[in-house]
Amino acid sequence: MSAASPPATKPFTIALVDDYDVVLLGLAHMFDDYHDRLVVAEIDANAPLDETIDVVLYDAFAQPESSHEQIGELVKNPRARHVVVYTWNFHPELIESARRQGVHGYLSKTLTAPELVAALEAVHAGELVVSESPARARSAQGLDWPGKQEGITDRESEILALITQGKSNAAVAELTYLSPNTVKSHIRSVYRKIGAESRSQAVLWGVDHGFTPDHRRIERWVDAP
Repeated sequence: MSAASPPATKPFTIALVDDYDVVLLGLAHMFDDYHDRLVVAEIDANAPLDETIDVVLYDAFAQPESSHEQIGELVKNPRARHVVVYTWNFHPELIESARRQGVHGYLSKTLTAPELVAALEAVHAGELVVSESPARARSAQGLDWPGKQEGITDRESEILALITQGKSNAAVAELTYLSPNTVKSHIRSVYRKIGAESRSQAVLWGVDHGFTPDHRRIERWVDAP
């Protein structure tokens, strides 16, 4: 007699939180082959949703990571059973701050889709998962960000997004934990790729190409009911 098949495991639900449509859609596509393991319950965070979500994945693209106030508010939201930060920035202060806020995972954008899904499953099962600090590698295949089609890297895109928000070079360096010289180098590279000769031209280009955030997406989650 053959052994009975194990009972099917119900997929867990995940909500994706970020201010940028293109970032959310790229992240959602990473899960296309894993519908039997997880269900993306929310992409449009402007739409009403009353159910409790198993895992809220907070994409840290162009967010003020140094304060982590939004992350703390997400953790307090009763609709979010687990909160995970998804980022390429693994400065020790950021990791420690997130852990103090009570996050359940701090995951690297260099993880492949299977690795990311496995890590999220572990979080859903009650584990605290923190990725190893990655080398300065590119983000995982399949992710998207504003300006990718123009050849702008994910780091450059984040910096241009912060500039488009009106942040100074010093503020960008503080928020990203990069040196001022590194920030300047990224900015010069962006200028070359978009044909900008001044900061004002770069900002106008950013506004016209999807670098303006929709803060309502995160505000809706951090304003816990």
